[in-house]
Amino acid sequence: MATEDTSQIKNKIVQTLKFKGAMLPAYIAKEVGLDMLLTSAFLSELISEKKIKASYMRVGSSAIYYLSENFQDLEKYAEHLKSKEKEAFKLLKEKQFLEDEKQEPAIRVALRQLRDFAFPFEVNEKIIWRYFIIPKVEYKKQEKNIEIILKKPTIKTPEKENAKEINIFDKKVEVKEKLKLKKKIIKKSASAKKSEQFFNKVKEFLTKKQKEITDILGVTKDTLTLKIKHQSQEILLIAFNKKRITEIDIIKTHKKAQELGLKYQILSLGEPSKKLDNLINAIKDLSEIEKIQ
Repeated sequence: MATEDTSQIKNKIVQTLKFKGAMLPAYIAKEVGLDMLLTSAFLSELISEKKIKASYMRVGSSAIYYLSENFQDLEKYAEHLKSKEKEAFKLLKEKQFLEDEKQEPAIRVALRQLRDFAFPFEVNEKIIWRYFIIPKVEYKKQEKNIEIILKKPTIKTPEKENAKEINIFDKKVEVKEKLKLKKKIIKKSASAKKSEQFFNKVKEFLTKKQKEITDILGVTKDTLTLKIKHQSQEILLIAFNKKRITEIDIIKTHKKAQELGLKYQILSLGEPSKKLDNLINAIKDLSEIEKIQ
């Protein structure tokens, strides 16, 4: 292919992205009239030349290609995100800024996967995530607005119309409120820390077993619900942050696995009780249970 033809094709790809926005390679190939193999080669060259960009996000196995000035077009592909990443995306889009340490562990993990949509920066040694189309300067404006809202409001007591206005930030009231808030923050942070430690413990265990976390379905104080992949098979994993699991835990996990059409695995911090272990072993050899008519 002549050099001129190559330049023309590259220019056609750039112009297509300029006027039609972010696109998957299959649609670009159709627009420029080339097969996927050649289109992929041209896209790689344009990436190297820094004329176009490719998303970290994947739709199937394909990246999304776009021009720097049209980066906001990526938003329309957010529906293809995995469940927990989609939840983090919606939360960040709504709030615009999120303080990392205040988020639950699963959201913190998901934010780190949203490399197209979640951009971190530091304020007073704290990590703040911003939604990708919101400039960082907006964070300072939000902080100022919060300061204005919190400036010593006063309220009237409803009991007596002639009662004096009281300042809810009166020294005595302020001290009490601060103590309540401090206790609440300590309790919440301790619970979040416990969940995060358990999540990291499970993640480390799975890495050793060469099992990959593909999706985070839920995180509570005592339970992790994950999708994992092992030897190309997807499995539901429920990890219990306790030493003893019960029949009810197994039944609930089984029902969840049936809903998702997956096999399942259970993790806990201890061995199953002898009674439960005997029941599991007995069921393995059970062929059928029938009612005598």
